[in-house]
Amino acid sequence: MAEAEAALRTLAHNVRAARTRAGLSLDELGRRAKVSKGALVGLEKAQGNPNFATLVRLADTLGVSVSALLEGRPEERVRLVSADAVMPLWKGERGSEARLMLTTGGPAATEVWRWTLEPGEEYPSHPHQAGVTETVSVTAGQMVLVVDGAEYPVEAGQTATFDGDTAHTYRGSGDGTCHLIMTVHLPPGPA
Repeated sequence: MAEAEAALRTLAHNVRAARTRAGLSLDELGRRAKVSKGALVGLEKAQGNPNFATLVRLADTLGVSVSALLEGRPEERVRLVSADAVMPLWKGERGSEARLMLTTGGPAATEVWRWTLEPGEEYPSHPHQAGVTETVSVTAGQMVLVVDGAEYPVEAGQTATFDGDTAHTYRGSGDGTCHLIMTVHLPPGPA
């Protein structure tokens, strides 16, 4: 429980700091990110439990990575992250999940995600800010990547890339669990 409270305090601090840097009021951030002012007030007071979609909308609106909202300051030159040390940010009803493993620093950050998709289960993502590029590299199993309504099968050993500023969906396919690494390449800007 103490870890969850510490993580919520870090999130509250990072959202408030990013909002202040962007020069946005709570009302304006809420309008742009489609999040209620009450939810933002609670979030900045380290109260509540925002869902994954809310975090993505806030990050996109503030021009930062999701992990920039979630992480404290990096403490070491090399960071090693084990999948079991990172809580899933999304869990599907059939057992699929997505874990944000880490985000690189610098003016054009990259998020590294580890996903599992069960056959037939999907995660629809809203369009990201302009300039975001995503890649999906399937390491085991099969998936269907849907970008702007068009379906693209992606199998083990294949990597796909696309502009993330349009609607897109990840769907497990085949008979077994699909394992993939997704990267989200953010445009240069504040981190």
